[in-house]
Amino acid sequence: MSEHDTPRFNQPLGGNDMPRFGGPASMMRLPTQESAQGLDAAFVGIPMDIGTSNRPGTRLGPRQIRDESRMLRPYNMATRAAPFDSLQVADIGDVPINTFDLKKSIGIIENFYHELLSHDAVPLTLGGDHTLTWPILRAMARKHGPVGLIHIDAHADVNEHMFGEEVAHGCPFRRAQEEGLLDSQRVVQIGLRGTGYAADDFDWCREQGFRVVTAEQCWHKSLEPLMAEVREQMGDGPVYVSFDIDGLDPSVAPGTGTVEAAGLTMPQGLEIVRGIQGLNMVGGDLVEVAPPYDTSGNTALMGATLLYEMLCVLPGVKRR
Repeated sequence: MSEHDTPRFNQPLGGNDMPRFGGPASMMRLPTQESAQGLDAAFVGIPMDIGTSNRPGTRLGPRQIRDESRMLRPYNMATRAAPFDSLQVADIGDVPINTFDLKKSIGIIENFYHELLSHDAVPLTLGGDHTLTWPILRAMARKHGPVGLIHIDAHADVNEHMFGEEVAHGCPFRRAQEEGLLDSQRVVQIGLRGTGYAADDFDWCREQGFRVVTAEQCWHKSLEPLMAEVREQMGDGPVYVSFDIDGLDPSVAPGTGTVEAAGLTMPQGLEIVRGIQGLNMVGGDLVEVAPPYDTSGNTALMGATLLYEMLCVLPGVKRR
């Protein structure tokens, strides 16, 4: 194959070509386009916080994640993944939600992702509050059938309702399970902790067949053995990854709306995402980054890093 036959993949704008505080405000300063046509993977933002129950601010999350992602370079020095030598990737902008109507926004998001998935691109989503995962899973199920789920979070997000409403950031996985969007024997929730409204708050998950790994079960240990078990459980079926930034300890990621003490470390977060390598990952999201409480930008940078690591474990990524 001559160099003229070699496919040209989009590349992040390098720090030696443009200072990192300049250039486009896209994810990793990648090229942008209006749709996922021709892409293997697409970064997409959902600037939404109308589903939040405590502190708002996640509507600003996608923009801040993009800004802090300017620090990320194309090659993963730890795993040797070279995503931009392997896949065509771009930032396709934000979903135009209705910021005054959460229920209408659910339909807007589902339709956006249905169109995105028609191009066979894998979406990696910058949130936005966790309500958004439910309509994404609806679109995923239309394409792939029920999916396995790796869910990292301080909270189970399986409330039957919040203030009488069935649509909120504390309800997405209850709704997804009720609608048959999940392969319940291939659902793992990692990092759950804190206090609850009822003594059996996490038991509903277990009754559905979900595996629940509390934060206390993760303290002071590597999560590589856990992820080996998760890979075996997931098998070769489609897997979706949903990472709520509050799964991390607030000492690492304070910029979120519903913080809980004693969460996962950032190395454990990396072990979880890197442990997905080899699975049939069909999409992922990083949600609940709230810049008003993230004065240093570190929470958004942790979010951007985890999204990059998700890109690195997608099927088809070469390792040097």
